[in-house]
Amino acid sequence: MQLSPGERSILAYFPSSTAAQEAVRSLKEAGYSEVQVDRVSRYGVSFDTHYNNPVAGRALTQTGLTLYSAGTEPIEDNDTRVLLGADPSVEGYTPPGYGDAGGKAFLVTVVTDDEKIDAATAILKDKGAYF
Repeated sequence: MQLSPGERSILAYFPSSTAAQEAVRSLKEAGYSEVQVDRVSRYGVSFDTHYNNPVAGRALTQTGLTLYSAGTEPIEDNDTRVLLGADPSVEGYTPPGYGDAGGKAFLVTVVTDDEKIDAATAILKDKGAYF
Protein backbone atom coordinates (compact mmCIF):
# COMPACT_ATOMS: atom_id res chain seq x y z
CA MET A 1 0.00 0.00 0.00
CA GLN A 2 1.29 3.41 -0.89
CA LEU A 3 0.17 6.36 1.17
CA SER A 4 -0.99 9.52 -0.52
CA PRO A 5 0.75 12.82 0.23
CA GLY A 6 -0.36 14.06 3.64
CA GLU A 7 -1.31 10.59 4.88
CA ARG A 8 0.41 8.77 7.73
CA SER A 9 0.13 5.27 9.09
CA ILE A 10 0.35 4.03 12.66
CA LEU A 11 1.29 0.46 13.57
CA ALA A 12 0.28 -0.50 17.11
CA TYR A 13 0.64 -3.90 18.77
CA PHE A 14 -1.60 -5.52 21.38
CA PRO A 15 -1.21 -8.67 23.51
CA SER A 16 -4.81 -9.83 22.91
CA SER A 17 -7.37 -9.75 20.14
CA THR A 18 -9.92 -8.32 22.58
CA ALA A 19 -7.76 -5.26 23.28
CA ALA A 20 -6.99 -4.83 19.58
CA GLN A 21 -10.68 -5.03 18.62
CA GLU A 22 -11.57 -2.53 21.35
CA ALA A 23 -8.98 -0.10 19.94
CA VAL A 24 -10.38 -0.56 16.42
CA ARG A 25 -13.91 0.09 17.70
CA SER A 26 -12.80 3.28 19.47
CA LEU A 27 -10.93 4.51 16.41
CA LYS A 28 -13.92 3.90 14.14
CA GLU A 29 -16.21 5.68 16.61
CA ALA A 30 -13.81 8.63 16.47
CA GLY A 31 -14.19 8.78 12.68
CA TYR A 32 -11.17 6.84 11.43
CA SER A 33 -12.22 4.67 8.50
CA GLU A 34 -8.90 3.11 7.43
CA VAL A 35 -8.39 0.82 10.43
CA GLN A 36 -7.69 -2.90 10.51
CA VAL A 37 -6.46 -5.58 12.88
CA ASP A 38 -4.21 -8.49 11.88
CA ARG A 39 -2.67 -11.37 13.77
CA VAL A 40 1.10 -11.61 13.47
CA SER A 41 2.13 -15.25 13.24
CA ARG A 42 4.95 -17.42 12.03
CA TYR A 43 2.36 -19.16 9.87
CA GLY A 44 0.28 -17.79 7.03
CA VAL A 45 -3.08 -17.92 8.77
CA SER A 46 -6.37 -16.11 8.59
CA PHE A 47 -8.63 -15.65 11.57
CA ASP A 48 -12.06 -17.08 10.98
CA THR A 49 -14.35 -16.72 13.99
CA HIS A 50 -16.98 -18.98 12.44
CA TYR A 51 -14.68 -22.01 12.32
CA ASN A 52 -12.49 -21.22 15.32
CA ASN A 53 -15.15 -20.60 17.94
CA PRO A 54 -14.86 -23.37 20.56
CA VAL A 55 -17.79 -22.04 22.61
CA ALA A 56 -20.12 -22.56 19.66
CA GLY A 57 -18.56 -25.97 18.90
CA ARG A 58 -17.21 -24.79 15.57
CA ALA A 59 -13.55 -25.73 15.82
CA LEU A 60 -13.08 -28.11 12.91
CA THR A 61 -9.46 -28.87 13.77
CA GLN A 62 -7.26 -28.87 16.83
CA THR A 63 -4.99 -26.30 15.20
CA GLY A 64 -8.00 -24.10 14.46
CA LEU A 65 -8.20 -23.30 18.16
CA THR A 66 -4.54 -22.51 18.71
CA LEU A 67 -3.11 -21.42 15.37
CA TYR A 68 -6.26 -20.08 13.68
CA SER A 69 -5.79 -22.54 10.82
CA ALA A 70 -9.22 -24.17 10.56
CA GLY A 71 -9.72 -22.47 7.20
CA THR A 72 -7.22 -24.78 5.51
CA GLU A 73 -8.70 -27.08 2.90
CA PRO A 74 -9.17 -30.50 4.61
CA ILE A 75 -8.38 -32.63 1.56
CA GLU A 76 -5.81 -30.55 -0.31
CA ASP A 77 -3.88 -29.34 2.75
CA ASN A 78 -3.56 -32.51 4.83
CA ASP A 79 0.23 -32.18 4.98
CA THR A 80 -0.04 -28.55 6.12
CA ARG A 81 -2.53 -29.43 8.84
CA VAL A 82 -0.35 -32.30 10.11
CA LEU A 83 2.69 -30.03 10.35
CA LEU A 84 0.69 -27.32 12.11
CA GLY A 85 -0.60 -29.94 14.54
CA ALA A 86 3.01 -30.83 15.44
CA ASP A 87 3.72 -27.30 16.68
CA PRO A 88 4.35 -27.26 20.46
CA SER A 89 1.68 -24.60 20.99
CA VAL A 90 -1.04 -27.02 19.87
CA GLU A 91 -0.33 -29.63 22.56
CA GLY A 92 -0.67 -27.16 25.43
CA TYR A 93 2.67 -27.85 27.12
CA THR A 94 4.52 -24.72 26.08
CA PRO A 95 5.64 -21.70 28.04
CA PRO A 96 3.20 -18.77 28.14
CA GLY A 97 3.46 -16.63 25.02
CA TYR A 98 5.20 -19.31 22.93
CA GLY A 99 4.96 -18.42 19.26
CA ASP A 100 3.60 -14.94 19.87
CA ALA A 101 5.33 -12.06 18.19
CA GLY A 102 7.03 -10.66 21.26
CA GLY A 103 3.90 -11.34 23.30
CA LYS A 104 2.01 -8.78 21.22
CA ALA A 105 0.64 -10.75 18.30
CA PHE A 106 -2.19 -8.44 17.25
CA LEU A 107 -1.38 -5.52 14.97
CA VAL A 108 -3.71 -2.54 14.52
CA THR A 109 -2.98 -0.37 11.49
CA VAL A 110 -4.47 3.10 11.13
CA VAL A 111 -4.16 5.34 8.07
CA THR A 112 -5.01 8.98 8.64
CA ASP A 113 -3.92 12.47 7.66
CA ASP A 114 -1.26 14.57 9.39
CA GLU A 115 -3.83 16.57 11.37
CA LYS A 116 -5.41 13.52 13.04
CA ILE A 117 -2.27 11.49 13.80
CA ASP A 118 -1.90 12.68 17.40
CA ALA A 119 -5.53 11.96 18.27
CA ALA A 120 -5.30 8.43 16.83
CA THR A 121 -2.07 7.79 18.74
CA ALA A 122 -3.71 8.99 21.96
CA ILE A 123 -6.65 6.59 21.46
CA LEU A 124 -4.27 3.70 20.86
CA LYS A 125 -2.18 4.55 23.92
CA ASP A 126 -5.33 4.77 26.01
CA LYS A 127 -6.25 1.22 24.90
CA GLY A 128 -2.81 -0.13 25.88
CA ALA A 129 -1.02 -0.22 22.55
CA TYR A 130 2.69 -0.85 22.15
CA PHE A 131 4.49 1.03 19.40
